[in-house]
Amino acid sequence: MATQLEQLKQYTTVVADTGDFRQMEEFSPQDATTNPSLILAAAAKPEYRPIIEAVVASFRGSPLQGEALMGAMMNKVIVAFGLEILKRVPGRVSSEVDARLSFDTEGTVKKAREIMALYEQAGIPRERVLIKIASTWEGIQAARVLEQEGIHCNLTLLFSLVQAVACAEAGVRLISPFVGRILDWYRAATGAEYTAETDPGVVSVRSIYQYYKKFGYPVQIMGASFRNKGEVLALAGCDLLTISPSLLAELAASDEPVVPVLSPETAKASTVERVPADEKSFRFLFNEDAMATEKTAEGIRRFSADIRKLEALLASML
Repeated sequence: MATQLEQLKQYTTVVADTGDFRQMEEFSPQDATTNPSLILAAAAKPEYRPIIEAVVASFRGSPLQGEALMGAMMNKVIVAFGLEILKRVPGRVSSEVDARLSFDTEGTVKKAREIMALYEQAGIPRERVLIKIASTWEGIQAARVLEQEGIHCNLTLLFSLVQAVACAEAGVRLISPFVGRILDWYRAATGAEYTAETDPGVVSVRSIYQYYKKFGYPVQIMGASFRNKGEVLALAGCDLLTISPSLLAELAASDEPVVPVLSPETAKASTVERVPADEKSFRFLFNEDAMATEKTAEGIRRFSADIRKLEALLASML
């Protein structure tokens, strides 16, 4: 009997949600995605220390100083981990722009170009890299510019339909709605427990899936930030799912049947209505959603804090 992981791969592209690229070999995902927190966690492990040390050594004696030096080092660390990941997955790696640029369109575009240039210098084609950007209005507009240049984007920290609609209108390649963090907010706000079917994060991703398929947007949807296996299985059939190694192990250890839940055919029959996504509508509708505004802000703060920790580690080694 096929494992749940093997069955899930028949309906959905499975992506490893980790900076620990050695764990990827065990589960054979198609793609992999990272963020500052995952890279920081991996960098703390002795087996990955040589990657960090090699990057730091390459900057000793550099004429760059201050923010320019740290920015260049961070770019190289991100790409160094990405290159190792690409040796282990046949598809794409998602590499994240500095979260502190989440409200800076021009800064995000500049940083994304720098990261992509390093990948291209290493011989990696653009089709194998996704630039991760927070789903703020400014981030979405940066993605619009980058997509027109052939630099494909993964819009992350996405918690609401209006964010997803704005991403689709901007022509982004992929979005990452955060399932588990939505559940976290509703648990804290209501004190209630939820089944996989009533899980607010699952419901949110299903609504985005229906919207995209009904109105013919080619944007790929990658459910992310799962808290349990039930959330994953409740989205079987989604374009992609990025799953932590611990949950991948749970899926690999079970042979219970997996039933596809989402399909373009059923989505097209939904009664979902169009949502306006011009800047004024976006800012108002996003502001009306307390969960989405709070979780987006929290995610930016957390990623920014971990970037500062990673910078401190590099500075101490330099």
